[in-house]
Amino acid sequence: MTEIKRCPWCAGDDLYTAYHDSEWGVPVRDSLKLFELFILDGAQAGLSWITILKRREGYRAAFNNMNPELMALWSEDYMQELAQDSRIIRNRLKIKSAKNNAQCFLKMSGCGIDFSDWLWNFMPDNKPIKNHFSKIGDVPASTPLSETISKELKKKGWTFVGPTIVYAVMQAAGLVNDHFTDCFRYNEC
Repeated sequence: MTEIKRCPWCAGDDLYTAYHDSEWGVPVRDSLKLFELFILDGAQAGLSWITILKRREGYRAAFNNMNPELMALWSEDYMQELAQDSRIIRNRLKIKSAKNNAQCFLKMSGCGIDFSDWLWNFMPDNKPIKNHFSKIGDVPASTPLSETISKELKKKGWTFVGPTIVYAVMQAAGLVNDHFTDCFRYNEC
């Protein structure tokens, strides 16, 4: 029996492995799913992705199933409750950022901007960039493209969208294929 080769970062945790095998790097073209990734990756800032992944269902429950229309209306009282909610990372700045980014998402939508189209328009021919990495040290934390997208999001008022967070979203949402070249998902994505 041959061993399935995976990117080494997902080893040792069944949830992480399942996420790697079924979600990470698969191109996402749904605006609301992309919004969710930005919210979750913003929450990840300074933490590991597995920390957020283990709380993803808690985030969905606490954050109105990632509905930007509801999130944009959060009261100060509700945000205070969220700051005490053990299902999520209880960082007040990250909670405030989630509300802010929901408002920014809705503002873009109100101006006729489809978030998915807007994001994918940064990609050459609207297609994923296929990288050729074979070890952890080869994978960048950010790129000039993630810096450009970060700057554009910040111009639109978004917060917790630095180049590293943007690049993490690009990887998760399949805008870039950063599966290692020997990973069984590399050619699939």
